[in-house]
Amino acid sequence: MILANGLIRTLDPQVRTQRALAIAGELVAGGVGVHETALASPEVTDLQGLVVVPGFTDSHVHFPTWALAQNEVALDGCANLDEALQRLREVEVPPGRWLRGYGWRSGDWQPQRDPTRQDLDAITGDTPAGLIAKDYHSLWLNSAALALANGELEVAGGVVERDAGGEPTGVLREEAAWRFKERHMTVSDTDYLEAMRAGIRLANARGVTAVHDKDGWLGALRLWQQLEERGQLTLRVWQSIPHDALDATVTVGLRSGLGSTYVKLGYLKVFMDGTLGSQTAWMLDGSGVQITSGEELAEIVRRGAAAGFPVAVHAIGDRANREALDAFEETKDVWGPLGLRHRIEHAQLLAPEDVDRFSAIGVTCSVQFTHAPSDRDLADDYWASKTDGAYAFRSLLHSGAVVVNGSDAPIEELDPLAGIRAGVRRTIDDRPAWHPEQALTVDEAFHATCVAPAWLARDERRRGTLLPGHYADLVVLDRDPWDDLDAQVVATMVGGRWVHNPPPW
Repeated sequence: MILANGLIRTLDPQVRTQRALAIAGELVAGGVGVHETALASPEVTDLQGLVVVPGFTDSHVHFPTWALAQNEVALDGCANLDEALQRLREVEVPPGRWLRGYGWRSGDWQPQRDPTRQDLDAITGDTPAGLIAKDYHSLWLNSAALALANGELEVAGGVVERDAGGEPTGVLREEAAWRFKERHMTVSDTDYLEAMRAGIRLANARGVTAVHDKDGWLGALRLWQQLEERGQLTLRVWQSIPHDALDATVTVGLRSGLGSTYVKLGYLKVFMDGTLGSQTAWMLDGSGVQITSGEELAEIVRRGAAAGFPVAVHAIGDRANREALDAFEETKDVWGPLGLRHRIEHAQLLAPEDVDRFSAIGVTCSVQFTHAPSDRDLADDYWASKTDGAYAFRSLLHSGAVVVNGSDAPIEELDPLAGIRAGVRRTIDDRPAWHPEQALTVDEAFHATCVAPAWLARDERRRGTLLPGHYADLVVLDRDPWDDLDAQVVATMVGGRWVHNPPPW
């Protein structure tokens, strides 16, 4: 087929634009001259001036969790606890099921106070309720849910909030929250698959053609594989696995990069610390929660390198980022010759002397452009004297670091164009840009959303730009975002096949 009479933005620096694009099967065949667009093709699609860009990659998404959350109570944006409780009152829960919700952030409430199990008990009675916070590092439970644990709440790397009498308040943080969810808030594969099918359609509608999925801890690989086997997968997936599953993964013969053109095993996931919103980020001032030490990370990196796996490290606080960088630097003689492409997830707060180290060591910054304007108030409150080093996207790019962009959905919405706008504007509301010196150009934001993620997944020869021989993964936009950032998705193609809104338009 030929896509003609439009503006093709290839994102290749040598040939930035074309007037038309030829597609053969699942691959780009090449650009087509403006006078050749009607020649010798059984299918010519008139773009009518629309704009085509490479497909978007969300480089950090908890896809099954996000998909499931589309059917849960949304608590984000609540001005106070009473508003959150009112949303919960309006939900009818079938007998024998949980009341599930997500998105609360007590730091945004006025007045600020952490929720308690008693707040929920008055609404839920004997129905177990589990509500995950916006940052997904805190869990708010009612008494019926807490009773399921029989008092077994404490876990290394976790926090159990307790009242003055030593009783659990109903809020668990970090490992305590995740362990509770894993043990007591189980979800069937059938429910996950149903949610993921709908989630894939929504992601395609937003121009997403590939994801770096972070839900390896819940066995997401098997879910993706089932969808692919059933012909229901229209995303390319680069899948994480928890670092402590490495031995089991190697035992069954799996390795990084193994898989199909749609689902590949990718990298090990490690947590250094908590989050800004839960006040568990590991800081140089000694505050926060250490989940993995620098010494432990160095050993994980060595073990991963021996099996051919790169490592993705969640690091929020300035101490967590420094320890992670130290570990990568210490072990570079092991992984450097192998060409492994390691990454630090979030890199939200950096000491000034650590900014240049990403490029110097060769570690990618996997960030979320929407986090900066979304977190600005919390950052100003909790990191008041340090925000010059927070969400420092411009400084990282200027240093020569590779930067890839994701959403961290369901923490933020899975919407790449919203992320691009946030990266360029540094605001998501009517307020002036937050730290505008860290704003990106449109070119840089698209590169981080299309080109760099394919490189990080070692797929740069097949994806990321619209060059001959690359997969025909592309997005049709209603206008040129280089002129108007409020562009919207018209249609999406994966592997030469329309997966959202096929023409004619």
